[in-house]
Amino acid sequence: MSNTRQADASSRWRAPVVLFLIVILFVLEGTTRNALFSGSWNSALAILNMGLISAVMALGVNMQWGYAGLFNAGIVGFLALGALGPALVATAPVPGAWAAGGPRILAALIVGLGTLALAVQAWRRVPRLRGLAVTLVLVLGFFAYRWLFDPAVAAIEANNAASAGNIGGLGWPVLLSWPVGALFAAAAAWGVGKVALGLRSDYLAIATLGIGEIIVAVMRNEEWLSRGVKNMSGIPRPVPYELDLQADPGFVAWAASWGTDPATASGIWVKLLYAGLFGAVLLALILLAELALKSPWGRMMRAIRDNETAASAMGKNVTGRHLQIFVIGSAVIGLGGAMMVTLDGLLSPGSFNPLRYTFLIWVMVIVGGSGNNWGAVLGAVLIWFLWIKAEVWGPAFMHLVTVALPEGALRSHLIDGAPHMRFIAMGVVLLLVLRFAPRGLVPEK
Repeated sequence: MSNTRQADASSRWRAPVVLFLIVILFVLEGTTRNALFSGSWNSALAILNMGLISAVMALGVNMQWGYAGLFNAGIVGFLALGALGPALVATAPVPGAWAAGGPRILAALIVGLGTLALAVQAWRRVPRLRGLAVTLVLVLGFFAYRWLFDPAVAAIEANNAASAGNIGGLGWPVLLSWPVGALFAAAAAWGVGKVALGLRSDYLAIATLGIGEIIVAVMRNEEWLSRGVKNMSGIPRPVPYELDLQADPGFVAWAASWGTDPATASGIWVKLLYAGLFGAVLLALILLAELALKSPWGRMMRAIRDNETAASAMGKNVTGRHLQIFVIGSAVIGLGGAMMVTLDGLLSPGSFNPLRYTFLIWVMVIVGGSGNNWGAVLGAVLIWFLWIKAEVWGPAFMHLVTVALPEGALRSHLIDGAPHMRFIAMGVVLLLVLRFAPRGLVPEK
């Protein structure tokens, strides 16, 4: 018992220590200018904002893995679906796009969903010839779907192809697109979960990995949806634009009163507004996650995670609860994707890299401490800071370790390749944490 008390006492101080370390790093980034830090608050706040968004994504993964033991290897796909929300909700409608093929696209989607529903009914109601019946329904539905879908897509992509070629958005407030992005990801997670959550955990990982790549591939190739690899820029922002602030005499005077130029002040002010907005969303999610984790529902989820057989014997619907937490976690990941696109003002499906948006998020959760919401959040901000600064610290480190080498091709190659050592650095950090703190920096109590 004394060892348990000592472990709990040491764990109690881990979160404040990690938070203090993060604060020190950001203060150094904002105030100290040398080979390791930029000395710019614009840079520090930019890292912080993306760190807060990464914390939202890590929180979603922690719900799936830390609460229920579900290994989601397709994080990038659910993030990409969330990123689609602002493109379809907040951007302005493309003139002529809906008239060109919108109704046929809508009809095709209805036919597709109807085909799936009819196939399910055929499977249930025609037991003797269910294979033939389901195949017939799917084949006929597929041809009907393509008959409606293909001409509509061609018409939309031919409409103002140079600058648009997509269906456009609804022109609604951008903040409304965040829950829509979460709903997109949740809907996909429900479909994946209904099929894959009955499988073993390793099969679930393989299934989510494949689904994630399929989602990203569809977004890259369906130009009518969001311009594909041509990218969609100009996504509205919930905060003012820097140029608008610089043209405001009141803001210019306010910046001068602080002894800074309007360009620097506008960048800092916009990033502070983003940080406040993202921080409010993150704190709300943490509050809800903590309340859920400490409720009877949370205790049930952890019991299922620790021993599915025993939980099932006690009458718990293991598959149903797994589906529930899988959908909730994916919705939170999708929310993070919508927030990220709003921050960038750009939807670029070609940039959805699984190493960045799956591997790195998993590193954040593992290093922070799976099963602990605060650990996942602190780990996300810390790892994102190290990920960004590795591009700067890598060359400095390589200069140091190669100082004894003579000038030549080998030394030049090592120094030139140092900025690309991010994944090596993350691997080293992960190995060190797994060796000396296997439950993470802020472990589950």
